[in-house]
Amino acid sequence: MRIGHGYDVHRLTEGRKLILGGIDIPYEKGLLGHSDADVLVHALMDAMLGAAALGDIGKQFPDSDDAYLGANSILLLRKVAALLRENGYMLTNADCTVIAQKPKLSPFIDEMRLKIAEAAGVSISRISVKATTEEKLGFTGEGLGIAAHAVVLIEEVCV
Repeated sequence: MRIGHGYDVHRLTEGRKLILGGIDIPYEKGLLGHSDADVLVHALMDAMLGAAALGDIGKQFPDSDDAYLGANSILLLRKVAALLRENGYMLTNADCTVIAQKPKLSPFIDEMRLKIAEAAGVSISRISVKATTEEKLGFTGEGLGIAAHAVVLIEEVCV
């Protein structure tokens, strides 16, 4: 068994869709980034890659490569899950937390969990997604950005 932790943050901006956990969340702002800027999925991928000692998403999908411009992070998560399998690992479980003052994310949590589970090739029972605010403190509390943490457990697959 191996454990991994991932963290990501992106600035909120006008004129972009807000994509979290692969879901288009209705909101007046979106996250700024080279890809779709899905902080939740980015934190999860970093945790998975870190647990397997395979670097991070910057190594696997560099923002200097236009192939990833506007990339769908759920499709990148599929690639990360495949990379783990190629290296003899499988995702045992993931516990993810999104930190955002707004919008309210609870109505979208189960849909996010399902989308992530399908992309990772695991049961939804292995994926936890939570959301919290920072009581109007810091950049997330001021509504300037959204952050996410993910902790995963992976295990070696006996072949």
